[in-house]
Amino acid sequence: MTPSDSASGSSSDSAAASPLAGRRLTARITGEVQAVGFRYRTLQQANRLGLTGVVSNSSDGSVHVVAEGGPAEIAGLLQWLRSPAAPGTVTGVEESLSAATGEFPDFRTD
Repeated sequence: MTPSDSASGSSSDSAAASPLAGRRLTARITGEVQAVGFRYRTLQQANRLGLTGVVSNSSDGSVHVVAEGGPAEIAGLLQWLRSPAAPGTVTGVEESLSAATGEFPDFRTD
């Protein structure tokens, strides 16, 4: 495949099959986000968006999210995390973006 083949999208499943075609979001969510269904609802939202990754509680009371997928889907999850639709009371979302690694087969809670 030449670079021009890749740009034209001649292989419809190449973006989904290549982990590096996606983005990785690592986020720390603070506020009243534990014991309010936050992980479960984040799991549901990530599944709706077709993301892979993990959401877990941290000992400091925050929630940690690692999600991988397309840029639009990652942006959708970030928007949801900051919205009133997210359970509890979110006071902060610290985020970093990088290339996806493909390490997650699905989205799960820990």
